[in-house]
Amino acid sequence: MWNLFGRGRARSTGGQVALGLVMERNGVTVLLRCARNISRCERQPCVTKDGAPDVDPGSPRRIAPRDDSGLRSHHSSATALVRIGTIAAFFAVCASVSAQPYPSKPVRWISPHAAGGGADLTTRLVAQRLSDLIGHPVVVDNRIGASGNIGAELAARAPADGYTLVTITASHPANHAIAERVSYDLTRDLAYVTQMTTQPYILVVHPSIAAKSVKELIAVARAAPRTLHYGSSGIGTLQHLAGVMFGAMSGTELVHVPYKGGALALTDMIGGRLQLFFGVILSSMPHIKSGKIRAIAVTSSRRAPIFPEVPTIAESGLKGYVVDNWYGVAAPARTPRVVITKLHSELVRALKSPEVEDRLRKDGSEPVGNSPEEFAAIVRDDLQRWRKHVKEAGIKPES
Repeated sequence: MWNLFGRGRARSTGGQVALGLVMERNGVTVLLRCARNISRCERQPCVTKDGAPDVDPGSPRRIAPRDDSGLRSHHSSATALVRIGTIAAFFAVCASVSAQPYPSKPVRWISPHAAGGGADLTTRLVAQRLSDLIGHPVVVDNRIGASGNIGAELAARAPADGYTLVTITASHPANHAIAERVSYDLTRDLAYVTQMTTQPYILVVHPSIAAKSVKELIAVARAAPRTLHYGSSGIGTLQHLAGVMFGAMSGTELVHVPYKGGALALTDMIGGRLQLFFGVILSSMPHIKSGKIRAIAVTSSRRAPIFPEVPTIAESGLKGYVVDNWYGVAAPARTPRVVITKLHSELVRALKSPEVEDRLRKDGSEPVGNSPEEFAAIVRDDLQRWRKHVKEAGIKPES
């Protein structure tokens, strides 16, 4: 039988409330404790420096058996009932302390791509609506670099409490397929919530290039190998591999110029420092309409509803060429399922709200809002597909 001694107490430390109940059996002292910021009660052996029971949060320590002959004396049934009642009451209090509503404070949403790019603009649009729905601020935090991996790794290492989100794009599995070293595992270190959108890239050229179709662009590239430069949001991103695929399938030699974000590459494209670009429709569309860049094809298997007059690359002569882009939301792995479910529900509500859905469609994106399992499967499938393509094409990180 477990013997009770000392008294459970509550202590507030750094905004956390911890409750403890000290128990002893066969010379081993243990602590039952719960805290407001954890979702379960823990049983841990612990004592203070002088051997007295310690019910405050901290590292558990085992002590030598203590002389408990007095405690082993015969106890009445009434005492046993007191023990049972005390333990039951403790767990009831623990449950009430642990069951705090989510969310109860601002949520940080990491955007791993440069401000102004398609992924960032979509993130901010959905984050604003999500904030309205949950009643707490959703703060977008741009952490760019390493083809989106800096922001993704930061999220993967964050506390799994539902207060850190990250935008994951189709570039992440593409990058993991080509990168030699990645400091986190895309399939194990993140919990996927939902896919926000799907959209093609749109192949655009600078007006100085005398090409108004894919066939004409291929002719220009073949006539002057390695004179056409295209930008991307980084080495190993989907934009990078879209260009590599185009060159391999068309028999042309294009020069890849990596940037820290697609928005930066688009700026240089408009300025004429790049000759072609696989751009996001959302950020490219204003410049296409103004005539600063020219759209000649989309990378998807079917034409984009927002640009029905622009053919696909496949129908323009490169049969089998398809590159689909997407944006989604993830949280750190081991985020409680109840939190993932709550986030999924609110994100789907945000995506289906008329103002968000209408804006996304006008910007060339299709809202999705699939299940966490379906989104995770897409990430795994894309990773396998790109690994196969990278291996077959002999693509290297420095390509």
